[in-house]
Amino acid sequence: MQIIRNIQNRIYEIRGERIILDFDLAILYEVETRILNQTVKRNSKRFPKDFMFQLTRQEFAALKPEINKLYSDEYQSVTDMSSQFVMTYPGKRPKTALPYAFTEQGVAMLSGLLNSDTAIQMNIAIMRAFVEIRRIVLEQGDIRDQLKQIQQRITEHDVQLSSIYDAIENLLDEKAAQKK
Repeated sequence: MQIIRNIQNRIYEIRGERIILDFDLAILYEVETRILNQTVKRNSKRFPKDFMFQLTRQEFAALKPEINKLYSDEYQSVTDMSSQFVMTYPGKRPKTALPYAFTEQGVAMLSGLLNSDTAIQMNIAIMRAFVEIRRIVLEQGDIRDQLKQIQQRITEHDVQLSSIYDAIENLLDEKAAQKK
């Protein structure tokens, strides 16, 4: 469960898609980012734009606070690992290089290219993380629908209560008029 939570922390939403960045995948698959990207470039026909795309500078800048927070918590453990993992840390990326974003389908396509046992196990965990996020989003949608229904009922009750208050006021006015 901890590994799925760790993966979920690396899933961002960009352009209406849930994605994982290349350096996060490299860490999860225990390969260098450049090796991962070289593998993808060699098999570019397998990665259409809805499977993988490169972030713009603005998109990457918008994600940096989240990325920095994630990696500030994990940085110590990253530096304790071998040098190949340190190279995947986003701060080590050349300033001009923008990361690639992989959608769920892109990650699934990677599973056919990276055949190490670690990559296979990690791919299974990543797919489970995407499924769990989808389940949570669906549940939140159900909760939103329920809240809308409750709000509509409350609005109806407010109208009914207002009518009751008006009727009571009219009765009190009539009683006061009768006493006079």
